[in-house]
Amino acid sequence: MAKDEDSSLKILNEDRYGAGCVAINEQAVNVEAEELNRSVDSLTTENEISLLLKAVSFLDLTTLSSDDTKANVTQLCCKAVAPVPKEIVKRHGKNDDSKLTTASVCIYPNRISDAKSALAQLGSALPVAAVAGGFPSGQYPLSTRVSEVAFCVDEGADEIDIVIDRSLVLNHQWEKLYSEVLNMNAAGKGRKVKVILATGECGSLENVFKASLVSMHAGAPFIKTSTGKETVNATIPVGIVMCRAIKLFYKTKGIKIGFKPAGGIRTYKDILVWMLLIKKELGDSWLNPSLFRVGASSVLSSIVDRLEELNSLIKTAE
Repeated sequence: MAKDEDSSLKILNEDRYGAGCVAINEQAVNVEAEELNRSVDSLTTENEISLLLKAVSFLDLTTLSSDDTKANVTQLCCKAVAPVPKEIVKRHGKNDDSKLTTASVCIYPNRISDAKSALAQLGSALPVAAVAGGFPSGQYPLSTRVSEVAFCVDEGADEIDIVIDRSLVLNHQWEKLYSEVLNMNAAGKGRKVKVILATGECGSLENVFKASLVSMHAGAPFIKTSTGKETVNATIPVGIVMCRAIKLFYKTKGIKIGFKPAGGIRTYKDILVWMLLIKKELGDSWLNPSLFRVGASSVLSSIVDRLEELNSLIKTAE
């Protein structure tokens, strides 16, 4: 019996994906999640500022509204290119923070050209990510979902966030899940493809773990928690389980897979907890935009407000 370090996850027997039967101790996972939530409050002011500036660089700044227009996508791009007041970056940032931006902007396929145009006018090479694959439900024929991915490539998307058909997870149709991820990833033609598991609709933590492994074996360079449209989106227990799957895949295959929580991440404390989770489960090497992203639309405002608050406290104390 293979066993993880803390007995919260046990692999009872292996299949081609590395975990044919998995037992997860949800109580142990929840205890770890609670500890991570508490640990944010023990950060020093300087450490918190440093982490929050770093957090900005992980953001896939997102708008996925049915009433998106060229105007609000342009506004999103402007915010992504200059997300934090220059005074704060100059005072507290490191040398490589002088041109601090978010990691990308994330939009619908029809808005790709708007984003590319806006970023070009801003003189920015910021990556453009688009959602595809029957987003958000995945309840469309695979052929049309693959075509959506191809459309994003043709429009110039640098990254593509695809969504899986959750019924395949709920019915344990792992070969079909493997095939659809393989096909959509191939249609991405080398773009950074992030596979959205929509974990709130996967039924169990065991299913989340297995779906993570299947997606990675199918070539996914990134796995993502949620579309942001589910009733339950990114949760810390789910994040722990997905990170354990990433850790197992790296241990057995030697390949580092990226991780992206998304949905329900609204406050600066939320994003700090996710960063501490990555540091604990995967290590500092994962805390860079090539391996860690956060999907959010409103958290940037909370981060900036907190940075301004901390900056004022420091100036007052001087």
